[in-house]
Amino acid sequence: MKRIILSAIAAPLLAGNVLAGETANQPIEITTVRGILGEVQPLEHTEAQLRVGYINLDNSGDTIDPNNDAFAIGGHVHLGTKRWKNLMLGAELYTVQDIYRQNDDPDKITPDFFDADKSGFATLSQAFIDWKWDNTEIKAGRQMIDTPHADSDDIRMMPNYFLAYVITNTDIEGLRLTAAQIDQMAGWDNGIDASRFIDVEKIIGADEKTNGIYLASAVYEGIDNMTLQAWYYGITDIANVLYLELAYELPTDMVTLTFGIQYDIANDTGDKLIGNVDSSTRGISVEATFDDIGLQLLAACDRDNGDTGAFGSFGGGPFFTSLEDQTIDAIGEKGDAWIVGCGYQFEHIGIEGLRAGAVYGRFQADKKENYDTAETDLLAEYEIDDRFTATIAYAMIDDKTDENEDYNQFRLIVNYNF
Repeated sequence: MKRIILSAIAAPLLAGNVLAGETANQPIEITTVRGILGEVQPLEHTEAQLRVGYINLDNSGDTIDPNNDAFAIGGHVHLGTKRWKNLMLGAELYTVQDIYRQNDDPDKITPDFFDADKSGFATLSQAFIDWKWDNTEIKAGRQMIDTPHADSDDIRMMPNYFLAYVITNTDIEGLRLTAAQIDQMAGWDNGIDASRFIDVEKIIGADEKTNGIYLASAVYEGIDNMTLQAWYYGITDIANVLYLELAYELPTDMVTLTFGIQYDIANDTGDKLIGNVDSSTRGISVEATFDDIGLQLLAACDRDNGDTGAFGSFGGGPFFTSLEDQTIDAIGEKGDAWIVGCGYQFEHIGIEGLRAGAVYGRFQADKKENYDTAETDLLAEYEIDDRFTATIAYAMIDDKTDENEDYNQFRLIVNYNF
């Protein structure tokens, strides 16, 4: 799970959130701009959440694909039993409904909010059994998980959920061990039908049924100001994936510096159901936080030297350079990405709860004629109290190639927690 938000936009946007007071002895984690707005703490929604969202995709420069938008209302109701003999049951009903349809042309409706038919839906998003004994926990069923390559990515109306079987252990001080098996995924990132739990191999493009994903991880925070992470994903007959990350925080009198290093490697395995997989992605991130004035600065870059480009994810993904729209794995071949950004907390000038930021990134294949895209993001969040939050994200995508057109994306999400 993402515990401490330390990216240049993340801290200004989310500092002072419901995690305040829970960050002691938690991992330092470098997150991405995309991850900021995708940060989910489901247990903090208490009984329920009401959500209203609007999204607009402006393809005015494209003569083939029209502009489209969507306006929806939704949310969830979460039910959980009291723990009895170390056991508890949990369930959650999630619904998303279309507020209006401006016309009967489905091409003018942004699909990200709705099901495969671009319509509203209701689904049982969580249904699990949870068992705890001392420092070991087993959770089985439909649930929300947040790992580098499988995460909630809550930047639309409904986040991602997974049918998974997860075991965690914290017997060793400072070390969290996890083993899991993941079968299915629901939510907007599954790319097929947000309302249904789809087999993970089908989501990634395989036609044959497999055993899903086997996961093992170790997160170590026993060294002051440092977090080390190692994650392994065995995606049956598709790929083996290894993700490593180091984050180090250096506080000084004037500024807190946070350094991050990441390494992600994936290779095909077994029957190679989606073809060859060969990725090797390295990244670095540097952040500077000036707490006295509410300013934070960020620079990050990622480079992939594999033949098939950076490996994709079941969600937003782990890469430092991921933005609102663009990610390095979208390049699809050898290439690199870099971003620079800044954020500001307006409480320093008397506006409590308002945070904003801007970031610019460039995503290029080695053969620039194949992929060369710049993105500028403007982000803002207004948190009136622990219950009410409004988030705005505006992404301007400037495609430098001859094949693709520029486009802009605007997104507004308003949450009320009960």
